[in-house]
Amino acid sequence: MKIIKLLTLAVLLTAFAVSAQAKFIKPAHVYMLGFTASFKDSVVYVTEIQDVQGAWIDSKTKFLLDRDHYSYQLKEHMSEQYLEPDRVCVVFYATKKKQLEKQIRKLRKKYKELTPLPSEFRFSPVEREEQ
Repeated sequence: MKIIKLLTLAVLLTAFAVSAQAKFIKPAHVYMLGFTASFKDSVVYVTEIQDVQGAWIDSKTKFLLDRDHYSYQLKEHMSEQYLEPDRVCVVFYATKKKQLEKQIRKLRKKYKELTPLPSEFRFSPVEREEQ
């Protein structure tokens, strides 16, 4: 009898855990801002705020999925176009443009001179299947 109760409990807990998984959502707009710096150079580059349609966000944690791919896109661009492969690349994101504008103000306070990256660089959405 104890075994049946334990098995039933295990099945219920498994079913609950599967149904409690976070869903991935694709909002209409995800705004991104790229930031790149190097320990070898004092020049800090920043991209313009870009509207990346097709980016995915975890509905539970509000975290940008495949964030590393977006920073890698920026790193590849810096390696190919500027011949600077050793740069640290960071991507900031938000669903509202005002939030990123606030982030730029913070960056400007910390780094006195931000060099804008030419608008030739564009983030491209990472393909992902809907779940």
